[in-house]
Amino acid sequence: MNQKIQITLLLLILPLVAFAQNVITGTVTEPNGLPTLGATVQVKGTNNATSTDFDGNYTLNDVADDAVLVFSYVGYVTQEVAVDGRTTINVQLEADTAELDTIVLIGYGSTRKENVTAAQTTVDDEEFNNGAITSPGQLIAGKVAGVSVTAASGRPGDGPTIRVRPGSTLGGNQDALYVVDGVPLDQQNASLNSINPADIESFTILKDASATAIYGNRASNGVILITTKKAKLNSDLKLSYNVQYAIEKVQNYADVLTADEFRELVAEQGADTSILGDANTDWQNEIYQNATRAMHNVVAEKGFKNTSIRASLGYTNENGTLLKSGYERATLGLNVRQNFFDGDLRFTLTSQLAQEEIRNADAGAVGAAVVFDPTQPIFNNTGAFGGFFEYTNSVGAEPNAPRNPLGLLNSLDSELDNSQARVNLNAVVNIKPIDGLKFYGNAGIDYNEFDSYSFREANSGVGSLGTQRDFGFGFRRNQLLDGRFEYKKLLESLDTELDVTVGGSYQNFLRQSGGRNFVVGTGFQNAPLAVDENVIVTGFARTSFDIMDRLVLSGSYSRNGSSRFSENNRWADFFGASAALKLTNTDFVQNSGFLSQLKLRGGYGETGQQDIPVSFAFLSVFTPGQPQAAVQFGDEFVTTIRPEGSIDLKWETTGQWNAGIDLGFFDNRITGSVDGFYRETEDLLLFGPLPAGGLENGSFQNAGSTLSRGIESSLSIKVIRQENTNWTLSGNATVQEIEITDLAGAANTPVAQGGISGGVGNTIQEWAVGSDPTAFHVFRQVYDEQGNPLDGVYVDTNGDNIINEADRVRYKKANHDVYFGLTSNFNYKNLDFSFTFRGAAGGYNYNNVASNAANFASVFPTNTQNPLYLNTPSDINNTQFSNQELFSDYYVQKADFVKLDNVSLGYNFPGDSVDIRASVTGTNLFTITEYDGVDPEVFNGIDNNLFPRNRGVIFGLGFTFK
Repeated sequence: MNQKIQITLLLLILPLVAFAQNVITGTVTEPNGLPTLGATVQVKGTNNATSTDFDGNYTLNDVADDAVLVFSYVGYVTQEVAVDGRTTINVQLEADTAELDTIVLIGYGSTRKENVTAAQTTVDDEEFNNGAITSPGQLIAGKVAGVSVTAASGRPGDGPTIRVRPGSTLGGNQDALYVVDGVPLDQQNASLNSINPADIESFTILKDASATAIYGNRASNGVILITTKKAKLNSDLKLSYNVQYAIEKVQNYADVLTADEFRELVAEQGADTSILGDANTDWQNEIYQNATRAMHNVVAEKGFKNTSIRASLGYTNENGTLLKSGYERATLGLNVRQNFFDGDLRFTLTSQLAQEEIRNADAGAVGAAVVFDPTQPIFNNTGAFGGFFEYTNSVGAEPNAPRNPLGLLNSLDSELDNSQARVNLNAVVNIKPIDGLKFYGNAGIDYNEFDSYSFREANSGVGSLGTQRDFGFGFRRNQLLDGRFEYKKLLESLDTELDVTVGGSYQNFLRQSGGRNFVVGTGFQNAPLAVDENVIVTGFARTSFDIMDRLVLSGSYSRNGSSRFSENNRWADFFGASAALKLTNTDFVQNSGFLSQLKLRGGYGETGQQDIPVSFAFLSVFTPGQPQAAVQFGDEFVTTIRPEGSIDLKWETTGQWNAGIDLGFFDNRITGSVDGFYRETEDLLLFGPLPAGGLENGSFQNAGSTLSRGIESSLSIKVIRQENTNWTLSGNATVQEIEITDLAGAANTPVAQGGISGGVGNTIQEWAVGSDPTAFHVFRQVYDEQGNPLDGVYVDTNGDNIINEADRVRYKKANHDVYFGLTSNFNYKNLDFSFTFRGAAGGYNYNNVASNAANFASVFPTNTQNPLYLNTPSDINNTQFSNQELFSDYYVQKADFVKLDNVSLGYNFPGDSVDIRASVTGTNLFTITEYDGVDPEVFNGIDNNLFPRNRGVIFGLGFTFK
């Protein structure tokens, strides 16, 4: 071979040697040595990548000697490893501890998640329920152990009822304290519907007293911190538009006789069939329609070096399932952050403006549709009563008969308009001379103005009984000013992190309402102007020590003053203390091979209750035209609006123990927590009359105590955790009970608590020592050999051979023993699929629909001038009751249920200039229950013509412009 050829071949071979491509193999393992399935191995800067198999092995072809491999897996720190000519590279992943370092909210401050010592849970927007959510509370239904969310009725604008652990109070407010962007809401009027759910970033629920004690006098029922979304600094301009359109229908109707079944029943009873009509009217079907809801949300956000701005506009329009019902809301949100002096001074403005219009339908149509004769037509031919068929007597509409359901709906024009403004300015100052010292100042106002009207057509069945022209108006103002110093310092010599907070808060609540009402024969009259004002002043402090990253000790204290109480009882002290033993970083956990997180928690705290549902102000500004009273406090006389009740009234006080454990297994593929609590409440704020020397009617007093306890558990499993595929299952369950332990010192003396329809003054739930507050007080029904109830036959429980009130016993209860939730979230690349189940067990409902109407005396009323018949629930075929048996335990029915709350499927279509997301969601898809009524989920356990909930399908389309 000549020299030229040799040189040519050498020049050709050298580049191939320089860019030699290798096959790299290896194994990827987790910190405990177990193989990692689905980890991504990629040549940095290229699309050359592969995934590990079941045994954690991988093979990657065509890898240059000087390449860098990137190993990544969800939940672990991404690692970069240089090839350096090797052909075998094994990697052990390191757990990403960023989750533990996440900053979470606590009362008046924040801390790292790993340093939380109390029972609290945060749910963010990635975990919220899907669908056309109108009320913020729906976002967390079924998501949090220890928090029950009772679904709203089908009435447009209704929000769910949220309870944090079983209610500690009987006569006071049972709602949690809501704090929105640092502003505690007025507990008497804490409607969340003025907040656009699309603007909410997270809910943080503080459940035990050691966490809530810093809020003192209004924290016995838990605290819910709501944070709205804000733009990040140094972020690109982001514009988005989302639209959702929902179609809904009533899920279930009351089970009543059809027209033909009703005719057969009337004939069987030997009644006059000639007064029946010729129609076949399904009144429930007539009063409901398919509902529609459209929701639009526009968001613009941008972050600069020292400024971030997020503006949002939302609009919701809903036509309800009940004819003439509806809800309309427009919201405007503006959140701005501004830094000065390199971040040593920071201002944050959060604001939400809302305008709501609630179109009220006559809810009486729901009950009327159950009992109105199905053989009668909707319209008559006389033109009277607006053309609707009505029962009449010699002078007009029969007053003792139900009104035509369609006539009720079409003759009423009623609306409530509500304007809400919530603005808060927060300032944070780094006090330079002292490293770690900051001052937080907060000034906020929550202002709500409302007016309403209600007109009834005179030419209607109801209008003929008295023309209705009512107007209402008023406002509610909530002003806040608070400030606190926060000092955080690492004490290196003690290997301890110190966190101290000291501050104070002033909050003023003013409520005013009035109206004009039309009185037949008199004309319009002005209703008395009602004014209610109260002030809460608080001083608070909290200290936390993180010792050697192993033991966290925390304590809080608050001193509260409320103008609702006399000078002798105005001030009270509340405190909380808790500890957490962080074992995650110990050799025991790290060398266990399966444990990845272990924390033990425990604490005790005392909180208060000062909110009662009537005007009760010992200190008040003078309001012209209002009755003033000079009330003597010792030797002093103070001019006030006259308080309602005893001047000796004082705080309700709750003491609560909590113990918990947080666990993680297999590098947190499985995480969970268990909490147990024990809570005692004393000096209950109860509304009279009460036994054993209680005050006269219309008064509050401190009397009695309750005991509640429970166990809460949550579990999350990352079934699949890969680069492109993730599947997480999360569940929670709560076991709870509550018992009245004292009532004004009179053991076993019942106090009437709940009313039922069918008889004036009848009660079915009564408070009594030793029982649940929602226990039913009933006669024990006697049944025949076939299991059918015997008409009017009850058990002689006291053995005196007489059936009377003394034979009524407390039987079952409305409060559930257990409630639970299960959520699944799955995504594969751009596809996502999720669902949420929710349920409860151990609770009972009193079926007041059946007890009121499923009897022959109700079908054939005798108190009308002209004979008429009323329809009845189908249950009459089972009971054959002659008369109303309102207190029979037959109507106390098991209300266990499991609901598929929502199922959602979505897909993201990425683009160069715009990303598009399409989704479809089904809501309230089915309910598994043995309950005979319309819906087993009844908040107070008394099912009396519940406004039916809806089943719906929601189509969503979202655009994000880049």
